[in-house]
Amino acid sequence: MSATEPTSSDHDHGGCAPVTLWGNPVLRKRCTPVTVFDGEVQRLVDQLFETMYAIPTGVGLAANQIGRTERVFVFDCRDGLAAAVVNPTVTVLDADLQEGGEGCLSLPGMGLITTRALRCRVTGQDATGAEIAYEGEGLRARCFQHETDHLNGKLYIDLHPTKVRKRLEDEMRAAEWFGEPALDPTSESYRRAQGDDEDGDEDEGADEV
Repeated sequence: MSATEPTSSDHDHGGCAPVTLWGNPVLRKRCTPVTVFDGEVQRLVDQLFETMYAIPTGVGLAANQIGRTERVFVFDCRDGLAAAVVNPTVTVLDADLQEGGEGCLSLPGMGLITTRALRCRVTGQDATGAEIAYEGEGLRARCFQHETDHLNGKLYIDLHPTKVRKRLEDEMRAAEWFGEPALDPTSESYRRAQGDDEDGDEDEGADEV
């Protein structure tokens, strides 16, 4: 997921990875729970952070967005908390909803006004296997829901009516990046892709994860 302002962190030693794009089958596969907590989990977390931070607007990234299949995501919504969640479970805290622009780093340049729960809690484990829990409201809650959906093989466009989803899919098929399984997030091609959508009303101000 991404937002409109740059973010940064000390998590930048795992090696930046290409970001998988819409059409890549890995985005539609349910990811596998992590059962062994070793150095590989930490390396994956570091790589997710480095890749996310390579995109100035990135606020969240799931493992299958870099071609991996473990149930892991990272987030940093620029509110003082940056963390990884392994084997996440999201619990909606109440019936309040939020509407806002939402996009995705795997669907660059696209976005839709999307309804999500306003407040939620994510539980899971950190990279060492220790149990963790975080609560979120607004953007952070949106990020928790969006990233956990990724790990279940779902995209935010699935929350929309068929007509709306098909319109966005047509736009993606016409995009310069369509047909590429992944792009280097530091490349000019990816940066151009993020700027592809400049005339949409619903797409403006989308938070991307």
